[in-house]
Amino acid sequence: MNSDQNIYLKMKTLKEARKILFEQFQLSGVLTGEKVRVPDAVGRVLAEPATARFSSPNFHAAAMDGIAVKAKITFGVSETKPKELVIGKDAFYINTGHVMPENTDTVIMIEDISSILSKRRVEINAPAFPWQNVRKMGEDIVATELLFPQNHVITPYCIGALLSGGIFSVLVKSKPKILIIPTGSELVDWQDAKIEDLKPGQTLETNSFVLGKLVEACGGTYTRHKMLMDDPENIKQAVNAATESDFNIILIVGGSSAGSEDYAKRVINDLGEVIVHGVTIMPGKPVIIGKIKGKPIFGIPGYPVSAIISFEQFVRPLICSMLNQEETEKKKVYVEPTRKIVSKLGVEEFLRVKLGRVGSRIVATPLPRGAGCITTITEADGIIRIPNHVEGLKNNEPVAAELLRPLSSINNAIVIVGSHDNTLDVLSDQLRAGRHGNLSLSSSHVGSLGGLMAIKKGVCHLAGSHLLDTQDGSYNVSYIKKYLPDINIKLVNLVLRDQGLIVSPGNPKGIKGIEDLGRDGIVFVNRQAASGTRILLEYRLKQLNIEPGTITGHENEEFTHMSVAVAVLSGSVDVGLGIYSAAKALNLDFIPVVTEQYDLVIPEEYFKSENIQILIETINSDKFKKRVNALGGYSTEKTGEIIKF
Repeated sequence: MNSDQNIYLKMKTLKEARKILFEQFQLSGVLTGEKVRVPDAVGRVLAEPATARFSSPNFHAAAMDGIAVKAKITFGVSETKPKELVIGKDAFYINTGHVMPENTDTVIMIEDISSILSKRRVEINAPAFPWQNVRKMGEDIVATELLFPQNHVITPYCIGALLSGGIFSVLVKSKPKILIIPTGSELVDWQDAKIEDLKPGQTLETNSFVLGKLVEACGGTYTRHKMLMDDPENIKQAVNAATESDFNIILIVGGSSAGSEDYAKRVINDLGEVIVHGVTIMPGKPVIIGKIKGKPIFGIPGYPVSAIISFEQFVRPLICSMLNQEETEKKKVYVEPTRKIVSKLGVEEFLRVKLGRVGSRIVATPLPRGAGCITTITEADGIIRIPNHVEGLKNNEPVAAELLRPLSSINNAIVIVGSHDNTLDVLSDQLRAGRHGNLSLSSSHVGSLGGLMAIKKGVCHLAGSHLLDTQDGSYNVSYIKKYLPDINIKLVNLVLRDQGLIVSPGNPKGIKGIEDLGRDGIVFVNRQAASGTRILLEYRLKQLNIEPGTITGHENEEFTHMSVAVAVLSGSVDVGLGIYSAAKALNLDFIPVVTEQYDLVIPEEYFKSENIQILIETINSDKFKKRVNALGGYSTEKTGEIIKF
């Protein structure tokens, strides 16, 4: 082991680390106050109570259109004993909101006047009672009344009350100031970068912008320091200067792990003390909590999801405490995992999942667990927290999930599981752009056979499939009969598509077909077992009498056509089997193998539902077909057809 490497000597549980954090930093009351105009105060926290300067309304006002009278003169009036009133003497015409004339205390609505005898005379046939249809002075707000206590968060609703009470500016707490210092020699500023000039090993710096907006979302303000290389002295100078300034919290982004060039721990130790290094959470384990000159300083992990989880578990609650606000708890619902999920003992895992309501239950499909994949949180509908004493989750066993989206959007998600195809992205976007824009498509890629199994388990509304029957050349029908014999199915064609070999531009290895995959010097990337593409490959290999074990890379698997294309683009492999549109999207060459049928397998119980009918309508639309054809390698000749079997 490199002697310069850090070691997690005393890792803490999340509960322990948070307890230490709040024991070390009692920041309530440290913020100063500033005066702001009331319309500009939305989202700010009051530093002092707000009390009304005058009443609202500050006069007796008519609440209806009609005539203002003294209620006393109407007593005894009835249909058999009507009373005539003289306008300008006994009664006064008045409109809603106007000041009540002197010596009047009630308003008779215009529609309750039984007869208008002339411009000067009206007749009533029912009595009125005092203050009927009148807004009395101070009905809403009374001068000196407490409108909002200190530490109250101003909402748009509050603006009306404050202004109506004669308060035009309020004293609010200054926003906590956070300095974000991005570090890492591999980082490139996206504002200055040209994507085509990025070199292997270089990474666009995005974490500081994500963290900055998270700071703003919980009531703080941030300053982004210029990016720093992995140089401990430069990082130390920046941190030291920050502790001498008016920043309340400092975040060093990157360099918190155990590598020899992870300098956050060293810098914090040199200038102050490390309180926590390493927390038993995943993602987010390398997080550091330190103290320098009484100020909290965090070493935030460089992986995007780790950075977000670390912020939300430690920095956000600290900002909330500075503003005397309770942490907002995410809404939770009980969900059922679609499969067994293994988790590591001793680590609390924040598992990102896609959610959708299928029948009477909400099903949860895990997303990839990589802390470096920002899309695992942007695509997630919720997070399941697996406790550190649990080895995993059983399928179909209810478990709580924290929602990242409104429950309504989850209820309106069409859940599709199975084979990956690029047209699903087009379909998803077209659904959101259509007249039923509240619908979304939640897709998970587990292969065609995996999609049929998901239907069998009842955890999706439909499956995408392109399973080739090697006996008769048909697609999907024989597999549906075999694996779903007791479920009534509607089979709808989505597209016909070109499947073939994806190779680097110019085809430098001179690959002509599947027969070349076993050649020396050819590295292949496969699709996962039970996928339609894998079944096609195995069928063709058998036809050519090629043993799979003779193909270099046959054991390497990817779960989508785009992942196969990216592997070829990166140069890590020479060839992969996939669809033409994936090759075209990344400007790769393509060697056609077969035109295949990609269908949607839909249980009849869902086929007649409104959401699926909207899906079918969208598939049959000219806009969808036009966008699909523009991708290349597709035919929409049979799109939308129901296949009989």
